[in-house]
Amino acid sequence: MDAQSYNAALAELRTVRDQIKKTRAVLAKLETDRDKRIAQLAAYAKAKAERIAPAAGLSVADVVALVPAMAPDSLAADDTSPQPPAPELRAPATDDERPAPADRPAAVAPAEPPRTLEPAPAAESVQGAQQAVPATPTAPRSLPSIPEGPGGDGWFTHTANLTSTRPNFTQQARSTVFLDTTTGVLVHRSQTHQLDLADASVASILTAVFHTIPEGVERIYITAGDPWHRDSGRYPYLRDAVAAWLNAPTPGWRTDTGRGRDRMAGHFVHARNPVGRYQRDNADQHVEIRSVGEWFDTGDDDPHTVRDAFVLLWQALRRHWSDAVIMGSPSQTGRDLWTRTIPQRGQHADGFPVLSEELRGLLHATAGQGRNELLTPPRVPDRLPQLIEYDRTFAYAKHTWKSPVGTPRRITGNAFAAWSEKEQMRALYGCGHWQVKVTVPDTWDHVGILPAPAPGDRAWHYPAVPGTTFTTWAGGPELHTALTNPLTPWKIEILDGILWEDGKPLDDWAKKLKETWANLTAQAHFQGDAQQARAAHLASRAVRSILLYGIGAFAQRPRMVTGTTPRAMERDVPPDAEIIGFDDELITWHKPTGFSRDPNAHPEWAAAIWSGARAALLTQRHRDDSTYAGALHTPPGTVIAFRTDALYLTQPQTWPHHHQPGDYLLRGHLTGPLTAPTSEDELLTLRDAGRAALTAAGQEV
Repeated sequence: MDAQSYNAALAELRTVRDQIKKTRAVLAKLETDRDKRIAQLAAYAKAKAERIAPAAGLSVADVVALVPAMAPDSLAADDTSPQPPAPELRAPATDDERPAPADRPAAVAPAEPPRTLEPAPAAESVQGAQQAVPATPTAPRSLPSIPEGPGGDGWFTHTANLTSTRPNFTQQARSTVFLDTTTGVLVHRSQTHQLDLADASVASILTAVFHTIPEGVERIYITAGDPWHRDSGRYPYLRDAVAAWLNAPTPGWRTDTGRGRDRMAGHFVHARNPVGRYQRDNADQHVEIRSVGEWFDTGDDDPHTVRDAFVLLWQALRRHWSDAVIMGSPSQTGRDLWTRTIPQRGQHADGFPVLSEELRGLLHATAGQGRNELLTPPRVPDRLPQLIEYDRTFAYAKHTWKSPVGTPRRITGNAFAAWSEKEQMRALYGCGHWQVKVTVPDTWDHVGILPAPAPGDRAWHYPAVPGTTFTTWAGGPELHTALTNPLTPWKIEILDGILWEDGKPLDDWAKKLKETWANLTAQAHFQGDAQQARAAHLASRAVRSILLYGIGAFAQRPRMVTGTTPRAMERDVPPDAEIIGFDDELITWHKPTGFSRDPNAHPEWAAAIWSGARAALLTQRHRDDSTYAGALHTPPGTVIAFRTDALYLTQPQTWPHHHQPGDYLLRGHLTGPLTAPTSEDELLTLRDAGRAALTAAGQEV
């Protein structure tokens, strides 16, 4: 491209930008008009949110958020009752400040009677549950509480006859092929084939694959091409395009209904990494089409390299698990490998029992995942001198050494206040999940520490304005950070809590995965053959996905059922369903059906790891280097964003990196001046430019 072409392309890009702005303006007007019409309909005495929602293309919760008066009586809750003082938790005193036992403050009155966890629809199929009372767009949602008295105490048990146990069978490997739908290259074992995929529909792919390999193929990994996006221009959302691709006619095949021990049936509609499951008509032949993007980003890698990566992954896992089998997804593989580390003798030889459904629901609603926060002007300067990305290497593997086990105990605010300071700090440093009232210090001038419920399903923000008070749930690592951070202790009042024994149910599993990751990382570094080095690198990324998504799978989300209803019969859309798409003929919706009886559901483990990872983004000790790393060890105003395991700063740091899990790795460095990002898309654009600049400068990314 020469200068003239470059300038012409810029002019065209500006035209597209202006068109986008105009389209957004039109959309905003339409949405405003829709909201006004909903308000007008709500004035009708017999109006019902469940009738208005499908007509508006919204969920019932969205309609109630616009018109709170339409909330069903069963979902109403009283949030206006005054809250008496609760036991206050202070930072540990120094030897000079520590009061004598006789000077200990008396326990104060307990907090307001906790609100019960009401059943409510889960509106988000990937991230999770909806609050009991739909929040207005400008107000934070209320998190559920544990019921007072025997009703709440009854939650502190396990589900009968539901326990994680070591399997007594070996998973069966599935014959797998790797297909690039852009080039038509298919790799099966060591053989390469060139396919004619026509329009890259499901029918074309199945026809071409089974014409070339008549029998035995059970899994087709798509390595490039994203065929499920081929008609994305015809649909308002990618999910709609994906669903249409998965459900298009497939002569001779039908949607799979499951088989044997494999309970996975039907398609999984995901915008980027969907799964299509098919069964041949009148035959016991099953096949699934999956995206290799579940495991790692392939870039320009060909199917040969991707297959080599899976071979290296399997070989590396077999060094630690003699019966290791790579299953369809990293989460399935991770949980299967974990079950094969359950002790065969000793304390947990009988397995790990699953919590009551009530506690699982509470953890699902109150324990967030990674921290994702973008700080925008005026909290940061309008112009940035530079943007530097630090990413915690294999971060979650750092936090698997201690996890909750045993029957949980309820620790009320009064019970906590009656403990000694030493007992309190030991509890907070242990495996617990706490309901707390938090006050940001008056002198605070840095990023927030504790998550607070924000408007929207499962949305969290991190209050940092001095004097702000909020009620939330948080894990022990974050509360410990709030009380002992290097700047100013926060004021924490314990309202209620769940406390487990400390255990190591994930330690053996995680150690084996960390060793596998280290081995493959070393292969990638020292391998002389470029293709094999790349394959080893991809395999190491797959190990990361096994651990990361394996932990996420422990969290267990409420099951979602997806269905369609003809537009002419919109009254038949279930009242607790969320509309996820519609066209001229059909309304597509999904609705929660509660928790399945999953013997490997352990949200308490996922919650503990997520809390530890969020705390480590703020402060993390490096004992061998006698130093600390994290956002709270940077000057105020220099943190631009948090993104799960990554920090984005305006000043470089000298934090140690020894290629160990949890270490901060320099991933990108973009010199400025730069306009501060105000959206996720702008941040990601700067991130990609920073990584490219660092690579061009000759540093490892």
